[in-house]
Amino acid sequence: MTEPTTDTLTPALTGERADLLEQLGQARFFLRFTANELTDAQAAERSTVSELCVGGLLKHVAGVEKTWVAFILEGPSAMPDFTAMTEQDLAERHDSFRLLPGETLAGVLADYVEVARRTDDLVATLPDLDVSHPLPKAPWFDGDVRWSARRVLLHIIAETAQHAGHADIIREALDGAKSMG
Repeated sequence: MTEPTTDTLTPALTGERADLLEQLGQARFFLRFTANELTDAQAAERSTVSELCVGGLLKHVAGVEKTWVAFILEGPSAMPDFTAMTEQDLAERHDSFRLLPGETLAGVLADYVEVARRTDDLVATLPDLDVSHPLPKAPWFDGDVRWSARRVLLHIIAETAQHAGHADIIREALDGAKSMG
């Protein structure tokens, strides 16, 4: 007799939560697909005038998703203070878009899988998607705005999809491979 897997013990999600995770899963797939069969050197290569590279985009998206999930759980204290960023903070932000010495594509992808698992678990178990927190102070957020867990998830989906498009352009410029087409 085969042991039951976690998948068979967890009831399948339906409705809004299933829709959110399906859309996020699709965006994640296309982002990860751009890295298919790349070497570490290729994943770190800038192939356009942009500072972006495929590996750096994967690293950035994983970090952003992780931070927003922490925001859902902990509120604005989980976010950096965007109004008081130092030169070092800005340099670290810049580095979040690059594969640094010692970082590998396999390592970034493994981290992204773990971040995605944590997000998916949260979506499946969070008692209420309406739970909200005030956004942290930042030049790009207007006034005293609150985001619900649902709104944060929509933001993660949009960010992932946008960066999947960036990665697709970078990959095509590297070796002609395309995610769609």
